[in-house]
Amino acid sequence: MKQTDIKNLSVDDLNENLAEQSELLAKLKMNHSVSPLENPMQIGSARRTVARLKTEIRKRQLTQAQEK
Repeated sequence: MKQTDIKNLSVDDLNENLAEQSELLAKLKMNHSVSPLENPMQIGSARRTVARLKTEIRKRQLTQAQEK
């Protein structure tokens, strides 16, 4: 998921996508530990997506706190 796509999402969508991507990352890690994945770069991609989502959520929290 690209940063531009993430910026257009609502807070609820961000939290929903974060839960989905975190679950996907956990499954990929588990599958990779049992037997090597065909494309291990998927793990890095999922990890970066989770980080992007968390960053956007935190950014919105900080801007909301500054507005108060």
